[in-house]
Amino acid sequence: MDIHAEQPEINTEVPHVARIWNYWLGGKDNYEADRAVGDQITQMLPTVPVLARASRQLLVRAVTYLAGEAGVRQFLDVGTGLPTENNTHEVAQAVAPDARIVYVDHDPLVLLHAQALLTSTPEGTCDYVHADLREPERILEAAARTLDFSEPIALLLMGIVEFITDDEEAYGIVRRLVDGLPSGSHLVMYDGTNVVHGAESDRIVEVWNASGNAPLVLRTPEQIGRFFDGLEILEPGVVSVSRWRPEPSELGEPEEVDGFGAVGRKP
Repeated sequence: MDIHAEQPEINTEVPHVARIWNYWLGGKDNYEADRAVGDQITQMLPTVPVLARASRQLLVRAVTYLAGEAGVRQFLDVGTGLPTENNTHEVAQAVAPDARIVYVDHDPLVLLHAQALLTSTPEGTCDYVHADLREPERILEAAARTLDFSEPIALLLMGIVEFITDDEEAYGIVRRLVDGLPSGSHLVMYDGTNVVHGAESDRIVEVWNASGNAPLVLRTPEQIGRFFDGLEILEPGVVSVSRWRPEPSELGEPEEVDGFGAVGRKP
């Protein structure tokens, strides 16, 4: 386990991305400053919590497919955020109790909650790596202590690459991580867009970037698709997270949200 012995200080006066997201998902690990920014953004665009829940459901559907039909038994979840319902290990091990999961995050509050994440089934394994997405070599090296890199691994980058605001840096980081995975591995990724709400989404990014949080950038579906270069993108391709293999409904397809992603397989 790569967990620092010293507990980091938590500044509750400054809003923080993991805690705001936790608030939108209905969690309790947030503070007044986080709720204030979360409410400000929700007032501007009431569907933001819908995006949060839709992105979590994408994780559930993709991990269920990978652990089930695709037979993947190893998951590397980078930028996992605070524990909430349907964490990666819970979804994967519900299908395959022997699944092995490594969570990666650089957030100090997530670090404090690491023990809550490390609740594997007896047959499987969970581990936690305290590292930044900008450290792909460190992530791969640390993950190799738990995961077998001769067998397929599913890499999850759920709404995290948007915090790498330089495009070429972002593509390079994801490419390095995918290059380090064996054949048969998968990339599950989504990021924010302004396809659905246009100027409203752009304005929310302005508010977010002025809030003291790590700045983020929106990308087009085409730009998000570039992260899957060299991979076999599974059907239905790069789509709004709400429309990646949703459960059948009499109401038809779910409404699109401003988060687009895909699942790709490494040949």
